[in-house]
Amino acid sequence: MNINIRGDKIEITDSIKKYVEDKLARLDKYYDNASSINAKVLIKSKNDLDTIEVTIPTNKFTLRAEETNNDLYAAIDLVTDVLERQIRKNKTRLNSHKKAEPDFAFAYVAETIEDNEKPSTIVKRKTIESKPMSEEEAILQMELIDHDFFVFKNIDQGCFSVVYKRKDGNYGIIDSIE
Repeated sequence: MNINIRGDKIEITDSIKKYVEDKLARLDKYYDNASSINAKVLIKSKNDLDTIEVTIPTNKFTLRAEETNNDLYAAIDLVTDVLERQIRKNKTRLNSHKKAEPDFAFAYVAETIEDNEKPSTIVKRKTIESKPMSEEEAILQMELIDHDFFVFKNIDQGCFSVVYKRKDGNYGIIDSIE
């Protein structure tokens, strides 16, 4: 697995880099071709708390996890455990989607607004590249990245849709009207 590590308000030392690489190498056993996987790691430090965000886009799905702890190494351990749990939990569903016709990818590019810019209620913006997928695949993707909603190009309806998890445990879909 190729790992791109960035630091925000923290210097990424060789020991931190090696620890992240060693921990994420545990995930290589779950991929057929781990050398083609590019993981993005962002480590942030704020008020004695260290946050690590890991995003691993693949052809079929995207894994994402974020953990915050006052010890960076503990946060790295926690985020690796979360990613491994996501893979194991969804292993059977992922295997059933291996035979899908198109390759589905969902790449995130996160941009954070600086504190010194003019005040606004928007604190984070994400740009996504959306590929057509079915509602079932969108639900799987939403669960893999551990979000409450997911925006996707609905292959069945021919529009952009949002799938979301309802309080009763079921799912809802919002379709856009063109």
